[in-house]
Amino acid sequence: MFQLVDLEDVVRVPPDKFGSPLERVALDLLKLKYESTINPDHGYLVLVTKVDVDKVGKIIAGDGATYHRVRFEVLTFFPLKQEIVEGEIVEVTDFGAFVRIGPADALLHLSQIMDDYLSSDVKSGMITASQSKRTLRVGSKVRVRITAVSLGHGISMGKIGVTCRQPFLGALEWIDEDAAKAQKTRKAAEK
Repeated sequence: MFQLVDLEDVVRVPPDKFGSPLERVALDLLKLKYESTINPDHGYLVLVTKVDVDKVGKIIAGDGATYHRVRFEVLTFFPLKQEIVEGEIVEVTDFGAFVRIGPADALLHLSQIMDDYLSSDVKSGMITASQSKRTLRVGSKVRVRITAVSLGHGISMGKIGVTCRQPFLGALEWIDEDAAKAQKTRKAAEK
């Protein structure tokens, strides 16, 4: 789930930045510190926005920089267990596929795709079901349910596991096919 989170910190403005606008310097420093990191409380920190810097800073003896309190907003992505998300297959491996959901890649293990024997062709970037002949390939759009979340600290990636072994999950074209079959069955039952 994406959300905007308000945070507070203190930024160190080095002497060589004293002539520059304080908000711009603080934004640049916060972007370096926070963007593309993971926080266990807020998830993936994607983008720093709306910086409010205290104009009055503090000077510490022996350091020529000034320290300013700052309040800012961060766009975050926190994957929730059981949340249904849509993403795109970005890599096919021998053991499954990686699905890009927001700023992170989630593992879709072969055992979590469908009840069918699956073969994985890493060179062509495709997974094929033997009985239904359905395929997943790099670039396929999928709807999945998040089943496992393990967030790291700092710049470590964290891990997300997903499944599409439930009704109306999987490749979007599969979902359309299943919905059309269900509609056809319902209409036949009404007659």
